[in-house]
Amino acid sequence: MAPTPAGSRRTRVHVVSDVHGNARDLARAGDGADALICLGDLVLFLDYADHSRGIFPDLFGVENADRLVELRTARRFTEARELGARLWAGVGADRASVIEGAVRKQYAELFAAFPTPTYATYGNVDMPPLWREYAGPGITVLDGERVEIGGRVFGFVGGGLRTPMRTPYEISDEEYAAKIEAVGEVDVLCTHIPPEVPELVYDTVARRFERGSRALLAAIRRTRPRYALFGHVHQPLVRRMRIGATECVNVGHFAGSGRPWALEW
Repeated sequence: MAPTPAGSRRTRVHVVSDVHGNARDLARAGDGADALICLGDLVLFLDYADHSRGIFPDLFGVENADRLVELRTARRFTEARELGARLWAGVGADRASVIEGAVRKQYAELFAAFPTPTYATYGNVDMPPLWREYAGPGITVLDGERVEIGGRVFGFVGGGLRTPMRTPYEISDEEYAAKIEAVGEVDVLCTHIPPEVPELVYDTVARRFERGSRALLAAIRRTRPRYALFGHVHQPLVRRMRIGATECVNVGHFAGSGRPWALEW
């Protein structure tokens, strides 16, 4: 990073990811910064640290949430889906409309908490079609797109890759790679998921490897951005790693910490 000439103004951005319903801290996340960047996962479906929080326990109770987390942690995904199917069968209402109603309630609160300006992309648990209804003036939503902030070019790629979890915004490897290609060379590459590096994708609490992107890793090696910023893995084995010329940073689990990661130049 080149030194800043005397008297010139520095730029500071705060970055958050995996907000998962934490509107209270989100309202303060931009304090002292020129802009806020959000890397997705606004929705809280189920809090793995506190099974009483989220859409699932609100609908089905904490005991069922305990059981679902147990099955998913043990990678017994078929049994987890069977449990969900039995519970939803007893609701007596359209599953999609019930979930959308709960998500809308969370989005109304969370988007109202975003400061101006905010630049945001989707996480794998988000519902992109709803964002345009809640992203008001001062909130720019980007996916496979670029924007300039303080003289640096930031690229954004949202969503996650397909997994047995079947979260709402999972796309094919090919579609994800096309978005990475569309972004091209940037100073800061912002994604929800990390590059496919074992130390960056392993969650030490969930005790599993999350899905990272090989296309993202290849782009980092090829285009050499100054930074690659991401979230998705809540308790990573390694939070920060250099790949060639690029500093790769997991910006943290904002739902748990309530603190943004800061970048200044």
